[in-house]
Amino acid sequence: MLATQLKYDLLMFSREIFYLVFTIVVPPLSYIVLGQLFQEQTYAGNLNYAQTYTPAFILLITFTVIFFAFGFDQVSHRTTGVEKRIQLTPVSKNILLLSGIIRSLIITSLGYALICLIGILVYSLNFELAGFLHSYAVFILINASLLLIASAIYSFFLNDKSALVFSIVIFQVVMLTGGFAMPVERMPAFVQTIADLNPLYHMNKIFTAVWNNQLHFDSSTYLAIGYIVFLSVLSLFILQNKNKRKY
Repeated sequence: MLATQLKYDLLMFSREIFYLVFTIVVPPLSYIVLGQLFQEQTYAGNLNYAQTYTPAFILLITFTVIFFAFGFDQVSHRTTGVEKRIQLTPVSKNILLLSGIIRSLIITSLGYALICLIGILVYSLNFELAGFLHSYAVFILINASLLLIASAIYSFFLNDKSALVFSIVIFQVVMLTGGFAMPVERMPAFVQTIADLNPLYHMNKIFTAVWNNQLHFDSSTYLAIGYIVFLSVLSLFILQNKNKRKY
């Protein structure tokens, strides 16, 4: 039953033009376009464009998939009556949730492979299997954290229209303050302040460091990891509270 539901969810995702544009088209296209403009520059840690922005755009795809195709879908199912109709079928709510999680992991993993492939073919990115697998393990942990955070955030929405507006706005904010468009350090002070509150910014820094084998456990790293863990635990607490209220 799970396999059938997963197949259906993947099929429905492929038919959603909105999801495809924001998750499959925009991040890779932005990665290529920005690369043509800034590939000669050197970034923090003496990294080149591919070393800095390959993990960044992998993370951007992960964010868009989880927030649009997972979080927003939950609101849509809840507000359009899909969730209630499913409860009348043999498909349980847990199977629906598990299918959504697996679908997100499959699509984000494909995004991981796609950005890597573009980096290798277009920007001569070095490929090392051990580093690839090590980064992928951290990538899965980031997926888990974002799934919790997205579920908690979207649990507050009462209609899909407001959730859609939020999704579009938060995409712009994350793009600007997450280090995906340009280094946050080169932006105005107020943008840097917003970035400090943005978990994607901290995830991006950690993932980029892991990707390039430059992760050092200093105070800033511990603060970043602690902040992400705190938000994940808080999200779990919110979800558990909301589930208790339903019963």
